[in-house]
Amino acid sequence: MKREARKESRHGEATCNTCGDTDCSASKRRDGESEQEFEERRKLASRLCRIRHKVVVLSGKGGVGKSTVAVNLAVALMMSGKQVGLLDVDIHGPSVPTMLGLERETVHGQEGELIPIEVGGLKVLSMGFLLRSQDDAVIWRGPMKMGVIKQFLKDVAWGDLDYLIIDSPPGTGDEPLSVCQLIGKLDGAVIVTTPQKVAVVDVRKAITFCRQLQVPVLGVVENMSGFACPKCGEVTQILRSGGGKRIAEDMNVPYLGSIPMDPKIAEACDNGQAFIHHYATTPTAEIMRNIINPIAALDETKVVDKTTETMRYKEDKHMRIAIPLANGKLSLHFGHCERFALVDVDPTEKKILNREDIEAPMHQPGLLPPWLAERGANIIITGGIGQRAQALFAEQGIQVVVGAAAETPEKLVSDYLAGTLHAGENVCDH
Repeated sequence: MKREARKESRHGEATCNTCGDTDCSASKRRDGESEQEFEERRKLASRLCRIRHKVVVLSGKGGVGKSTVAVNLAVALMMSGKQVGLLDVDIHGPSVPTMLGLERETVHGQEGELIPIEVGGLKVLSMGFLLRSQDDAVIWRGPMKMGVIKQFLKDVAWGDLDYLIIDSPPGTGDEPLSVCQLIGKLDGAVIVTTPQKVAVVDVRKAITFCRQLQVPVLGVVENMSGFACPKCGEVTQILRSGGGKRIAEDMNVPYLGSIPMDPKIAEACDNGQAFIHHYATTPTAEIMRNIINPIAALDETKVVDKTTETMRYKEDKHMRIAIPLANGKLSLHFGHCERFALVDVDPTEKKILNREDIEAPMHQPGLLPPWLAERGANIIITGGIGQRAQALFAEQGIQVVVGAAAETPEKLVSDYLAGTLHAGENVCDH
């Protein structure tokens, strides 16, 4: 959806009939699509159009604390003033109602819509709200699960949200696949693991799943990383540590941090309380807040127009443009570059003053933004770069232009200064 269409819908007036976005995929019926299928797709699109960011929490392994991360992520975003929804798509083992103290709640309909349960301003929906008893088992095959997840997105009155956090069951099966296919464009996935090898092996598959479905990986969280003493707070390693960090390094995705085993987390979950809210002053809560910061930064990152429209240059007394290189030309994947060309320009005269080539440092998550900022770069032209990296560059005051072609630095900078640089799709897949 185009940003203008989204803004209109956030006033509660626009639908797929009124937003005026003729480029939207929901504006025209597809070949072979029935009238009913077309209307359902338009209704789904009109719901999703009012949600700015959709983030799925995944793991290839069960029992790693994925729902704990999802609940605390959603609550932390809500506490920061965002409008947030939390969708639990674990059909067979929904945990969110228990973790938020909502086990006895049921969902009601109103004017053809399902009304999510609200707790402290957080909108929540789970299969657990639709069961007559907590002991009921849901014995469904794939198509039925796909149908109810579609209903959770299409028929629920989510309203205007800054974030929809989606808690998915472990593995790479029906539920996460349905979410990715129905939403179409997720802002990213948070991958949760525990340190030991038995979890790490399966979690790597979750990252591969994301890449195959073109879902950006926002980062890896290592849960149960050591035991936090309830008296002194000292963390003692019980399981092998560092598995999550090694996954991130091996698969070239951001590492968001490690959450220790804290008895207060289990206590909060059993009492139906969000740990990050009720134990906000604890060291573990501070760790959680640091892990959540990059996801919160999605809402602060300036959106770069990735169409083929002309990119206008930015007036500045000093302009140093950084371009990642591979074989002397722009590297299409930012994190795979061999060197950087740092090009000093006069934006008033629109001419190149100097070029300096430097070796790229050993790639580590989060290193390049401050490293390039220290060298005076205030603009980056690249072919592809992950969303988390864009957020980190924005924090350093560095503008990012994505989707550029594999040309020489002089050609790219000259086109940028002339206002004729064409930016296509972000080719980065994580």
